[in-house]
Amino acid sequence: MRVVSLVPSLTEAVARTVPGALAGATDWCTHPAGLDVVRVGGTKNPRTGRILSLAPDLVVANEEENRAPDLDALRAAGVEVLVTEVRTVPQALTELDRVLAACGAASRPRWLDEAEAAWSALPPPPEPRATAVVPIWRRPWMVLGRDTFAGDVLARLGVDHLYAAHAERYPRIPVGELRAARPDVVVLPDEPYRFTADDGPEAFPGLPCALVDGRYLTWYGPSLAEAPRVLGAALRAARR
Repeated sequence: MRVVSLVPSLTEAVARTVPGALAGATDWCTHPAGLDVVRVGGTKNPRTGRILSLAPDLVVANEEENRAPDLDALRAAGVEVLVTEVRTVPQALTELDRVLAACGAASRPRWLDEAEAAWSALPPPPEPRATAVVPIWRRPWMVLGRDTFAGDVLARLGVDHLYAAHAERYPRIPVGELRAARPDVVVLPDEPYRFTADDGPEAFPGLPCALVDGRYLTWYGPSLAEAPRVLGAALRAARR
């Protein structure tokens, strides 16, 4: 198999499980460290000519991260494209099984079994459940809205984000409104916007802020095995 991945988390999953199959990946595919494959541009602007030059047997993509016109162009050139849809943790586990099998994995990897076990073993969250706002961008401020994988991750850890019923998946909300919502915690990931201790918390005076590794919040791959422990610790620490 020759595989090109257009999704960073799927790149990590394929590289860890079927390392010889991966021929190309996006510029944003940062894991595993030292990944040595041809780079094919960004997730939103892949260089289709370069992808075709690699003669892939399969391109793996995601319906949210990648644009339909790019995937259609690859299909029109005769390339098989596998498109995933991931909105929940169980869906992520199922889609990872499907992707890895399509990429030639001989068996289910141990890390995927460990990820499933880690999420299945979570105890019931304490009551009352915590509330959160989860910015993913600033200038303008954007937050998690309805039907997102990251929202499902937090919900399984006992944290309900306040815009889960919004009509949009990533609504633009003025920061004053976010502050006025008075969540129990503001969750600030380091991607897609790189929130840091000096860039983000100052916008929410008096509110607990949890700076979290975006890979554990938004990636569906090997990081899923550690995500409950790492994110749970960060959320608890912010609220002490």
